[in-house]
Amino acid sequence: MFSKLFNWKKKELEADENQPLRPGVDWSFLGADMHSHFVPGIDDGAKTIEDSLNMLRAMKEMGYKSIITTPHVMIDFYPNTTQTITEGIKKVQDALVENNIELNIKAAAEYYIDEYFMEILRKNESLLPVHNNEVLVEFSMMYEPPMLFDAIYQMQQAGYKPIIAHPERYVFFHGKTAKFSEMKSRGCLMQMNLLAIAGYYGKGVKMAAEDLIKKGMYDYCGSDMHNMKHAGVLRAMMQSKDYHTIRNYPFLNARLCF
Repeated sequence: MFSKLFNWKKKELEADENQPLRPGVDWSFLGADMHSHFVPGIDDGAKTIEDSLNMLRAMKEMGYKSIITTPHVMIDFYPNTTQTITEGIKKVQDALVENNIELNIKAAAEYYIDEYFMEILRKNESLLPVHNNEVLVEFSMMYEPPMLFDAIYQMQQAGYKPIIAHPERYVFFHGKTAKFSEMKSRGCLMQMNLLAIAGYYGKGVKMAAEDLIKKGMYDYCGSDMHNMKHAGVLRAMMQSKDYHTIRNYPFLNARLCF
């Protein structure tokens, strides 16, 4: 989404979707994916149910057992609600059964921190968690929102634990590990995009992800898959040294399996 908004260029990786997988080399050790966009037609991910099924077949083939998909909630672009997300995921679940694809899937949401989100918190509206009380949030990739730490506090007052989506992509925080340390000290979790460590968003983001891995800042990793191109990158990663970097890190994804 943000590449379209701000015309950012992403590094294209060589990825053969038909390349056979090596035995024992897949993403099954993660168990669950907890950041993706598989509900069709409600954000910048899957456009049709066929898109959803193609991506979910790819996820199953790559070893995932459970999927917690996270449509955007962003008032200016994707004004989703619990109702639109719930109705959308039901269609995906039904389509998986109809097409004999055995894969567990449910929906949470990726909330964009802005004034609309603060209003949701003020109204004490229920949020869609990834796990227990853990809720995925993102914010502007151009500047630090002035309400960031207030939003974190208000979420915690409402009983939620924030998961900061793809911290490596916030370029204004590159080289400022203290910011992430402060978020962690305030009880936030951190989620890395697999695409980031692959270099998909460019060298700077990859270096930021590698630095956060070295410092042990991450709790979860997610595909953030929007399309089949992303699936191809994830397949290509399994043939690279980046795969071993992920495999050797103690991500908590397995506890999300259902």
